[in-house]
Amino acid sequence: MREKNSTIVTEFFILGFQASQGLRIFLFCLFLVVYCLIICGNLLIIILVSTSKNLHTPMYFFISQLSISDILLTADIVPKMLNILLNNGATITFIGCMTQFYFFCASETFECLLLTVMSYDRFVAICNPLRYNSIMTNEHCVLLIIISWLFGFSILSIYVVTAAKINFCGANIIDHFFCDLVPLLGLACSDTFIIDLEVYLLSIPNVLIPTTIIVVSYIYIVRTVLRIPSSNGRQKAFSTCSSHLTVVSIFYWTMFSVYVVPTEGRTLSISKILSLLYTMFTPLVNPIIYSLRNKDIIKAVQKVINI
Repeated sequence: MREKNSTIVTEFFILGFQASQGLRIFLFCLFLVVYCLIICGNLLIIILVSTSKNLHTPMYFFISQLSISDILLTADIVPKMLNILLNNGATITFIGCMTQFYFFCASETFECLLLTVMSYDRFVAICNPLRYNSIMTNEHCVLLIIISWLFGFSILSIYVVTAAKINFCGANIIDHFFCDLVPLLGLACSDTFIIDLEVYLLSIPNVLIPTTIIVVSYIYIVRTVLRIPSSNGRQKAFSTCSSHLTVVSIFYWTMFSVYVVPTEGRTLSISKILSLLYTMFTPLVNPIIYSLRNKDIIKAVQKVINI
């Protein structure tokens, strides 16, 4: 009887940030500037890596892929969020919501896998430098990236399809600024056990295994660096992976603060602010970290400016 009386939801209304008009206009201007900086900063990294011969190395190739992922993530979330801010909420079709959710999940999964690949690259460079060129060949690097992209866009389709089959009836208001899994499941009027199980099972190849590889890689890296006799040698060796370690720390800290840390006592406003960390803050600081702490990229920028 419940299914007969239920209304099939064809669109959702995203509340966004409920605040005064003045505050929403301020947030709109702030997020617009940040969005432009994200696009320009990551595009600059991609262009520099593509055009500068001294940046044609595995590490910079991976950095350019990270920039592509950051652009995809922000382009998927921010334009709609800006529209929501201007109109104090906005509707999104069911298909549009599932599409946004899909690209969000795919880009985040790819970034997690990419950071794992980059940790392996740093492991080989520091722990096995004599074989680095023979292991991290162009073909090997491209293959790793292709696998990461394909895995990110294929494996996540499993529970995106399952989420699309969930019955949404009655309330269709999402108290968030984009279509994320938690607020979507909160609107479901059918059993969500299957998708909950899929999330836990897929977290093994998506999160647990990559995290383990990163941790193990850095354990070996630290052990190798500490064995270097000179302090200058240790500092030089560790500086080659300090930027990556910083990016990994920011990425996992922001993601874990939203999806792993218990949400008891957390308000919706705090959840939205935390979500901003990985949708806008991380894509903004990634190119800054790799630019300010990398002499090769700084030299490439100076070369372009002088031309």
